[in-house]
Amino acid sequence: MNDFTNILLRWFATHARQLPWRETRNAYAVWLSEVILQQTRIQQGMAYWQRFVQRWPRVELLAAATEDEVLREWQGLGYYSRARNLHAAARQIVAMGEFPHDYDTIRSLKGVGDYTAAAIASIAFDEPYAVVDGNVYRVLARHFGIDTAINTTEGKKVFTALAQSLLPPKQASAFNQAMMDFGAIQCTPQSPRCLVCPLQESCDALRTGRIDALPVKLRKTEVKTRRLSYIYIRCNGYTAIRRRPAGDIWQGLWEPYNQTEQAAPADPIPSPADTGLVLLRQNVKHVLTHRILLADFYLWPTDRRPALPEEYIWVRESDLDRYAKPRLVELLLESLPG
Repeated sequence: MNDFTNILLRWFATHARQLPWRETRNAYAVWLSEVILQQTRIQQGMAYWQRFVQRWPRVELLAAATEDEVLREWQGLGYYSRARNLHAAARQIVAMGEFPHDYDTIRSLKGVGDYTAAAIASIAFDEPYAVVDGNVYRVLARHFGIDTAINTTEGKKVFTALAQSLLPPKQASAFNQAMMDFGAIQCTPQSPRCLVCPLQESCDALRTGRIDALPVKLRKTEVKTRRLSYIYIRCNGYTAIRRRPAGDIWQGLWEPYNQTEQAAPADPIPSPADTGLVLLRQNVKHVLTHRILLADFYLWPTDRRPALPEEYIWVRESDLDRYAKPRLVELLLESLPG
């Protein structure tokens, strides 16, 4: 075993984070944690993981749930394709008869990529596959002085091969979790704890003054701005909502009348200049990965239901909690007068 790996494992033995999914080797629990923690901070994700395992303690129960139920439980985490993939993969697992034990079959599950498959295979089944995520890229780039961009095909190959070469085959679970924790606690993106780092003597970035320059990442896709205009129609205790279509943000989630994305209905909606439409909030900013949303919220109290496009349904306002909604729509609902 090389010095890097030895030092890392010794550090992990003392500094490992206490996380509930580490108290079990159950593949279902590990898989849930890995999916939930994609694009999610641990403190936020932990509460969702606990709710999921309490509501659906076995993969068979998750598979038997409806997509609406899963999306509703996921509400607030964002990146809702993760929830849909999670549900689809649960049904794949049930069809297989058990949770798959090998990397390739785990990798075939819906929504499971190289990193997630390696994490599950190593943590739950001691398969010798190295994980490579943001923390691992950062630790390896700094320690070994690698300036290959991490978000390129070449970079992925370089870092995956290096991580695999450092992994002790009989301690894959400990090594992978040590790499994750070291990047999260010690070798952090900002203000890493270099002065008390057990790897400081061999760290290339510390020796050459490149801590802030590594890892290298190519510029992201241009972020675009998109405007939305929501009208909450309040009609005798009911309101109109629709499920968002496939191929766009928030697929499968529900929203009130979206004036921005609709052709004119048979009964015209009042314009903002009309007295019947109440402006609740304007230019509400909501940031997604590659776009910024700016939304206006309106309330239209009316005693007669307007004729809306056929995808809209009328539901009791008191039943809205049953429908999974994006955070932006939750902000609208929070803005409504009682």
